[in-house]
Amino acid sequence: MQSDQRALLCSEYALDRKALDVKVLHISKLSSLADYLVLATGTSDRQVQAIAESVRLGLKQNHDLQPLAIEGMNEGRWVLLDYGDVMVHVFQQEVRSFYDLDGLWSEAAELEQPQTNKANG
Repeated sequence: MQSDQRALLCSEYALDRKALDVKVLHISKLSSLADYLVLATGTSDRQVQAIAESVRLGLKQNHDLQPLAIEGMNEGRWVLLDYGDVMVHVFQQEVRSFYDLDGLWSEAAELEQPQTNKANG
């Protein structure tokens, strides 16, 4: 599976749990960190955890993909799922605003996300 497809699946699994302001940023021309960043916001620690878990389980159960690392799941304020070429960041709004990854990566191209949910298909 191509990294852009994996990034879009991550965004769809996040949206399955009502994530807000979901963005898929193509950063490979700006950094060697990853090819794509997926940014999403939840309204509470439980929702942040549920969004991250939806991404993790969706990729594991439907695509046999495991993250290389998971950080912040217990706290639920900022969860990072590292899939190597795709990094998923799920934040509470105040944390997302404070660290401003949207601004840091403002030069990155944003992938258009499908309007319909195809993550489970």
